[in-house]
Amino acid sequence: MRRALLLVLDSFGCGGAADAAAFGDAGADTLGHIAAACADGRADRVGLRKGPLRLPFLDKLGLGLAAHASTGRWHAGLTREAAPRAAWGYGVEVSKGKDTPSGHWEIAGAPVDFDWGYFPDTQPTFPAELTRAIIAAGKLPGILGDRHASGVDILEELGAEHMASGKPIVYTSVDSVLQIAAHEQTFGLQRLYDLCALTRKLVDPLNIGRVIARPFVGVGPGAFKRTAHRKDLAMPPPAGNIFDRAAQAGRAVVSIGKIGDIFAHRNSGLEIKGAGHADLVEKTVRALDTLADGGFLFANYLDLDTDFAHRRDVPGAAACVEDFDRRLGSLAARLRPGDVAVFTADHGNDPTWRGTDHTREHVPILAFGPGVAPRALGARDTFADIGASLAAHLGLAPTKTGRSWW
Repeated sequence: MRRALLLVLDSFGCGGAADAAAFGDAGADTLGHIAAACADGRADRVGLRKGPLRLPFLDKLGLGLAAHASTGRWHAGLTREAAPRAAWGYGVEVSKGKDTPSGHWEIAGAPVDFDWGYFPDTQPTFPAELTRAIIAAGKLPGILGDRHASGVDILEELGAEHMASGKPIVYTSVDSVLQIAAHEQTFGLQRLYDLCALTRKLVDPLNIGRVIARPFVGVGPGAFKRTAHRKDLAMPPPAGNIFDRAAQAGRAVVSIGKIGDIFAHRNSGLEIKGAGHADLVEKTVRALDTLADGGFLFANYLDLDTDFAHRRDVPGAAACVEDFDRRLGSLAARLRPGDVAVFTADHGNDPTWRGTDHTREHVPILAFGPGVAPRALGARDTFADIGASLAAHLGLAPTKTGRSWW
């Protein structure tokens, strides 16, 4: 029986979204601008990387062709592969956000058909009644932050005060999110999780997509470091996605990385966490070796997004993508006859762009496996075509939205 893998390199957009201007992102192109920076030396860093972008595995699958179809441009470091090894194309997002849940839910076959709630870019950003409710529910002496901020910068600024006062750092971004950072030892990891669970209930009426626990360690500014114990508490996804269809059919399901969190742990099967894409790719390989016939595996690899793109670290982003490319080949080598893997992304996050937030972009779609015939998939009108195609491959009921390319 056939198996299916869905592999999301978080934030690896390929430019070109027609509605990017509505999000302030006209011209953003994560892949294209990383490639350009590598070509002209802006992505060189001593001891890290140097020279043109090198993505040999993705290139042979047809990444350069997908990017050209999306933007009309050929990117330095990627070839005009005459005989790609994958079915290649790009996806156009129809959901109303450029955030993690919107992208993943749509990929899975159920786009967001409602408006998210957001917090304004003001100080304070949170409604006073929400702040009071969080403080009361968590029995807190108060909160710090209460504004839009970079997660790394706000730790440096307020981490020491948090440790001294016991007040958690609560902040947001342009995404539909409320994030709470707290020190694992002085505040307590379980206490942070409990506070986020209480806060999740408080923001439900506001249609806030995620409450994220952001634990960190360290003794002071310059030494603070976020840990792998992050936890996302998301709104439940729309019904009818590929997880729901697999559960209805009694299929084996594996979720790698933060996928279980994104889907509010509904029908997400065996959930496997890890610390960074090196660990997560290795765990994906091990899970694939034991995945039952007819099984579905959905993985998210987040280093590009969290460690480099949000921080606008272009050399780091380039090195991250190159390292992921090297590891992806080992995973592909474990595919069996009948298996299909789809490589894609959930949104863009152009590290050359202004600000620190995601960018509205197309995403590459590369479908590969021992029996997949290389061909052009063209522009897919919604990311949901990915979930619909994998559901069709597995012989599952059709997803809520999307059109199979098979």
